[in-house]
Amino acid sequence: MCKPQTATNVGTGTIFSLQPFLNTDMSLSIVLAGASIVIFSFLGFDTMTTLSEETINPKKTIPKAIFIMIAIVGDLHVTTSYFVQLIVPNFTFENPDSASIELVSVVGGSFLSSLFITVLIAAIFTQGLASVTAVSRLLYVMGRDSILPIKFFGYIHPKYKTPVLNIAFSSIISLLAIFITIDAALRFVNFGALTAFFFVNLCVITLYFSNKQKQTTRSLKSVTVNLLSPLVGAAFIAWLLFLLDFPTLIGGFVCC
Repeated sequence: MCKPQTATNVGTGTIFSLQPFLNTDMSLSIVLAGASIVIFSFLGFDTMTTLSEETINPKKTIPKAIFIMIAIVGDLHVTTSYFVQLIVPNFTFENPDSASIELVSVVGGSFLSSLFITVLIAAIFTQGLASVTAVSRLLYVMGRDSILPIKFFGYIHPKYKTPVLNIAFSSIISLLAIFITIDAALRFVNFGALTAFFFVNLCVITLYFSNKQKQTTRSLKSVTVNLLSPLVGAAFIAWLLFLLDFPTLIGGFVCC
């Protein structure tokens, strides 16, 4: 295990403090550059949309579940980051791939490190299952609609009623991640996520203008929700996207 370069174990001495939110030494450009990377931690809430065909009343259930998940994940990340900044405000690390375990070791010693590793292993398995489930369903829909070869991607197991070929295919592709570093994977996933969310905003605008039925009844609320908000979202995401490092942008655009 790599030892941290700087870890004084000296916190703020209080539970309530504005220090984690107010840092005069941190510029806006650094914060936004970090946001383009930390977005990786918030991915996953949208994967539940791929299970809409297996959900009761999906038009009501799926959107509600997405907002609940965003609230839970956002609260967990903000709370964790807040207490980390209170406990070890000047913490730095040598290896980005082992940053979390280094931090846990500083905060709670060997016992908390062991507990953290156990939870981490369980989380990796559950996250992998959720990802494969979502990707296999998405590939199935694309195969069923003949966007991908229907004989392979549109196949459903006659007994289990699941896209078994897609599950096997996505599992094999996922195993290729063992040949790249966590940092490289994080950056490319962030590029893909930001690109996808950028086009989601553009699609909202396109659907708004293509809906002829609502063109004669556009209200201020409709324009704000379906035009102004997606425009602001697309612009902000594009800004975050180009804050990624140059090799990630080149590799991402080449793969696209």
